[in-house]
Amino acid sequence: MEKQLDEMNGEELGRLFPIILSEHDPMWHGLYLSEKNTLEQTIDLNNIIRINHYGSTSVCNLRAKPTIDILLEIQNHMETEQIISLLKGIGYNYSPQPNNPAPHMMFMKGYTLSGFIGQAYHLHVRYSGDWDELYFRDYLILYPEIAEKYGELKLQLKQKYEFDREGYTNAKSNFIKNITEQARKEFGKRY
Repeated sequence: MEKQLDEMNGEELGRLFPIILSEHDPMWHGLYLSEKNTLEQTIDLNNIIRINHYGSTSVCNLRAKPTIDILLEIQNHMETEQIISLLKGIGYNYSPQPNNPAPHMMFMKGYTLSGFIGQAYHLHVRYSGDWDELYFRDYLILYPEIAEKYGELKLQLKQKYEFDREGYTNAKSNFIKNITEQARKEFGKRY
């Protein structure tokens, strides 16, 4: 019997879903807008506080894994099981995050036992908050030279961590943390 994705270890997942970096694709914004529309229809606007496209695909001229990252902030009254059910209904797989318990939930689309199929999405569902990811995105948009340095770092790390998604993510964390701290100082409380 074939293992399901949620039964695979990090090494198995890394082989099935290696780190792929692409030059920026202007179509990513349109893909985000289309998925945003689907989410609004599925979740109901009354349950949504804010939806944001973030991550490298949201920054012009930045090379990125061709995965659209979306932050969906929901009303506090929404039940976890209700969200999981609604999102599974539109093709998302729920990925439990034991270190970030609900309401920080992660969903993925485009991941199959055959590898990536179609457009990949990472949907992060949280209650409303002041999230670091949005500050990081805004700083990269405002300072293209910092975005370029980040893109160069990602290229270097891909060579080392092509089949280790967790290692790749962890190796970027100091850069992201430092830039996010700078962004919070410069922008103040923006979100």
